Amino acid sequence: MSNSSEKKIGKGRLEVICGSMFSGKTEELMRRLRRAEFAKQNVLTIKHKIDIRKSKACIVSHQGNERLAFSIDNTTESLKKILELANKNISVVGIDELNFFPEIIINVICNLINMGKRVICAGLDLDFRGEPFTQVSTLLSLADEVTKLKAICVKCGKDAHHTQRIVNGQPAKYADPIIQVGAEECYQARCRNCFQIDKPLQFNTEFEKQKEQTL
Repeated sequence: MSNSSEKKIGKGRLEVICGSMFSGKTEELMRRLRRAEFAKQNVLTIKHKIDIRKSKACIVSHQGNERLAFSIDNTTESLKKILELANKNISVVGIDELNFFPEIIINVICNLINMGKRVICAGLDLDFRGEPFTQVSTLLSLADEVTKLKAICVKCGKDAHHTQRIVNGQPAKYADPIIQVGAEECYQARCRNCFQIDKPLQFNTEFEKQKEQTL
């Protein structure tokens, strides 16, 4: 017979903060983690090891605010370390730059939720080509709460949800590597109209065949 004094651990929840670069994702993540600490909850903060733009030991917002974090790489052993760090004393887990992590991070986050943790993630929803990051789009579907932030387009001043990569003063090529760590020196926030990429128009051949058959 189970001990009646033992409390059954309920499921946690997932909050995803997304948007383009310079939209305030990391700042919002840190705000929520600070609020959790004000509520006397123990918080674990995770960053990707590749992100050393402003600090190796902290997540840093574009406004310059910092927060100590554990650095994790893409190895299975390192990703499992997140589950070890999220011990029974931890209530909230914050993960910055979700887009840097491999797709296995989805399983890690689902395990954290099953452990009863509140998980708050921040990351780009679209890459520099204007296409979804698979791990982020999947977690957006699974999330209990989604916050999509917008930056200001550097060209026209409208709301921006695209991240424009710039190489030698020109938009990056579609075939360039997806992951390239950088900030203002190589990225800009742009609206849909001002965003540029040399991606050719793509048509769904199967859809076109079905459309022809119905005509």
